[in-house]
Amino acid sequence: MPVFVATLAALTALVATRRWRRRPGRLPAYAVIVSPPKSTAIARDGAVRSVQSAELTLDREDWKRMWNATHLENLARTYWLFLSRVTFWTIRVVYGNNARSVVFLGRPLTLLRFGAPEYVLERDHGNVRWPIRDGLLVARAGRGRGFLSLDVRHLGDEPDGRVKLRIEVEVANFYPAIAVGFSTPFYEATQSAIHVVVTHAFLRSLAKLDLAPSKVGRFAPHRPDVRAAGRAAIEAARHIRDRAPHQ
Repeated sequence: MPVFVATLAALTALVATRRWRRRPGRLPAYAVIVSPPKSTAIARDGAVRSVQSAELTLDREDWKRMWNATHLENLARTYWLFLSRVTFWTIRVVYGNNARSVVFLGRPLTLLRFGAPEYVLERDHGNVRWPIRDGLLVARAGRGRGFLSLDVRHLGDEPDGRVKLRIEVEVANFYPAIAVGFSTPFYEATQSAIHVVVTHAFLRSLAKLDLAPSKVGRFAPHRPDVRAAGRAAIEAARHIRDRAPHQ
């Protein structure tokens, strides 16, 4: 069952990604894939590490506007949303209190289940990491051992004044069930290859600088409740009126 689901999900992603095209027009940033040819490594014990990288060049004003915790959280949401869109919503992300579940069509076909994201935001570096718990794509021996992360690093300024960033999507210490249930070469030819193709498409899409708002909003800027403030002001005025001496 896990092998069938993994293969079907991979084929869906492949077909969808091949139909994905950039929108015409000038994009606000420029993205180029810089991943090495051998960007996925499999250890002797079956642990997989895959690092897909891109360099993003953007205007300084955009960089200053987006370099904060809110946009790092939005970048994380954009990754999950891209995964759903590029697979025509056959793969979706279900949000829980302390978990993120990647499901195929719907439960109980949970491909991957992650723990709550962990954030790091420094002056020139930002990172969000989801620990891998379990799921149909995770071998039993690998449950609770790996992670998925998005990493953003400021590389410096270009001669024209623009800013260059490196964005990486890393999967580490991941033990694929498909390799155990079928074979490592089969995993490399299907699930691993599709992961690289989809991730590269996601990294290229960041040139639009169009980040989706986070569903959780952990770092969203606080917005005052205007209605609540209005009700409080009315109640305060009534209290003052009631306490005023009657003429």
